Amino acid sequence: MNLIKPSLFLVVFILLACNSTKKKVSKPESEKFNLQTSLNKSILKTKETLKGLSSPDSFPRRINSNKINWDFVSVNDWCSGFWPGVLWYAYEASSDHTIKKQAEKFTNPIKTIAYSSAKNHDIGFMVYCSYGNGYRLTGNKEYKKILLSAADTLATLYNPNVGSILSWPSQRSKFQHNTIIDNMMNLELLFWAAKNGGSKRLYEIAKSHAEITMKYMVRDDGAVYHVGSFDEDTGKFLKGYTHQGYANESMWSRGQAWGIYGFSVAYRETGNQAFLETAIKLSNHYINRLPKDRIPYWDFDDPKIPNAPKDASAAAISACGMLELSEFVKDEKLKEKYRNTAQNFIEILSSKEYFSGDTNQALLLHSTGHRPKNSEIDVPIIYADYYYLEALIRLKKIAANAAFAQK
Repeated sequence: MNLIKPSLFLVVFILLACNSTKKKVSKPESEKFNLQTSLNKSILKTKETLKGLSSPDSFPRRINSNKINWDFVSVNDWCSGFWPGVLWYAYEASSDHTIKKQAEKFTNPIKTIAYSSAKNHDIGFMVYCSYGNGYRLTGNKEYKKILLSAADTLATLYNPNVGSILSWPSQRSKFQHNTIIDNMMNLELLFWAAKNGGSKRLYEIAKSHAEITMKYMVRDDGAVYHVGSFDEDTGKFLKGYTHQGYANESMWSRGQAWGIYGFSVAYRETGNQAFLETAIKLSNHYINRLPKDRIPYWDFDDPKIPNAPKDASAAAISACGMLELSEFVKDEKLKEKYRNTAQNFIEILSSKEYFSGDTNQALLLHSTGHRPKNSEIDVPIIYADYYYLEALIRLKKIAANAAFAQK
C-alpha cells in the first residue's frame, strides 16, 4: 500500500518494450499491453459488476465453471475484504466518487470482524484490505479505530510459547499449534497498528511471527512449507506439511507468493536484513522454476504438469510481492529483475488468455483455490482480481514517479 519510490529504469522499460531489438513475432496493436488501458478495462468491469449487487453484506468470492456471475460469501469468510479492497483500488485509479460510495458500503459490514473474538486468523486480509485501503485513501478516523481494534483482536491468537499467531483457531482441538505461510500477509495490520496508536507489543508479535516462520517454514532450497506445526506448550517445531499444496515437500505456488510478499513487508517494517534475504531467496527460487509461459501452475511439483491447472492469483500476488521487494534491494540488476518479472506477470494476466473480457464478471480467469479438495479449480477468484489491480496501480506509480524524476 506504500507509494513506490521513483525508478528510472521501469519507465524506460515501459516506453521501449515494444521496440526491443530481439527477434520476435510482433503482436497486433490491439493485443499489446498498455497499462492505462488495462486499468480502464478493470475499472469499467468493476462498475458493471456493481450494477448487479444489492446486498452489502454479501461478498464476491468465485465464479464457478461455465457461470457468468459471482458466487457470494458472508462477512465471516476469509475472502470478504477483497471485494471492498477491489473497489478502493478502482476508486484510487479513477477518482470516481460513485465507486467510493460503493467501497464504503461494502466496507462497513466488515466492522464486526474487528470487534468479535478471533475465530479467523485472516483478520488482516479481511480488515486491512478493506478498512486499510479505505483509511489510506480517505483518512476516515472511524476507520482508524476499527483497524486498531482489529489488530488487537488478531493479537489474541498469538502464542508466546511458540512465538507465532495460531492458524485455524476453530480447529484447535484437532491440531497442535499451526502456523501457515498465508499468515505472513496478516502481519501488516499489526505493524501498521503499532505505528498508529496501537500497543508496541503488536510490533513485537508481528516480528516474532515472521522470525519463527522464517526459521522453521523456509526450506533450504528456497521453497516454503504451507503449514508449520508446533507444540503449543513448549514451542517445539513438530513438522512442516501442506494443506493446499500437492505434497509436504512440494512448492505450492500461492504459498510461495505469500512468502515473497510477506517477508518483503516484514523487512520494510523492521529493517531485519534476514527478512530481506529470505524474500530474495524465495523470489529467486520462484523465478527459476517458472514454466515457459511464465504463469505458475497451482503447484510447481504436480506430476501432471503440463496438464495441471494454472494459478493466476499466484502470479498476481507474486507480482505485488516482487514490486515491494524491488524497493529495498540495492543491486540495480536485482531490482530490475524483480520489477521486470512483476511487469511480465501483469502483461500476461492482461492478455486475452487471462483477462476475462466479456466472459464473466471477474477480471481474471484461471485461478486455483484448493486443488486437493477439488475446490475452485481453474476459475476466477476474488483475491486474484484484488492483487492484479494492486499491481497495476503500483506499476503506474512507478512509471509516473520515474517520469517525474526525469524532469
